[in-house]
Amino acid sequence: MFLAAADIQLGRGEPICDTARVMGGMLHGAVIRTFEQQEVEDFAAYSQIPTINALTDAEHPCQIIADLFTIMETRGSLDGLKVAFIGDGDCNVARSWMWAAARCGFELRIAAPHDFQPPSEFVSRVDGNIIVTNDIRAASEGVDVLYTDVWVSMGKEEEAALRVAKFAGYQISAELCALAPEAMVMHCLPAYRGKEITADVLEAHAHTIFRQAENRLHAQKAILAELVS
Repeated sequence: MFLAAADIQLGRGEPICDTARVMGGMLHGAVIRTFEQQEVEDFAAYSQIPTINALTDAEHPCQIIADLFTIMETRGSLDGLKVAFIGDGDCNVARSWMWAAARCGFELRIAAPHDFQPPSEFVSRVDGNIIVTNDIRAASEGVDVLYTDVWVSMGKEEEAALRVAKFAGYQISAELCALAPEAMVMHCLPAYRGKEITADVLEAHAHTIFRQAENRLHAQKAILAELVS
């Protein structure tokens, strides 16, 4: 079942703890896409059913699971993997990459302007092999994966002009790819050609990027099968 906020009592002000208790008695599981991370965690706690985070402002775990699946399809394993994330280093995708690096044991390099780097306390709490820098070239040299996301995430539209100015230069281009000539280029889409990635690079790596998008389906089927069986 697909339920938007307007379809249930949440849209009329019911607290999520009450909605969660009702749904917990009727459903085998829930997939939630929302802004607040705490809402997903509260729903899981009160519903007592498997609850999948499909996206919040803080995390995007399903995306990274699909990305890792795509990388493993290509490389065969995550052993010795080096990933460079270029762009907003404190967005939900970057934060989920940090959790993945810590749990799977690979090296993650985040290249972002100072104002958009993850807080040091968060990096310390994750406790992985994570390098944070504003040097896009140093972060990209010799990596296995060059990864980017949009500069203006959902809910950040009012900051668009500021972000475009700040992220100028934090772009995956042919010049950057030359520093890691064997690297997979990945993008979680939608892509804005000419901003976070050039059109020529996206088209050159379209096979990987759109297989990555398709793998969202397969990865999330696997998550459902694991949790609701």
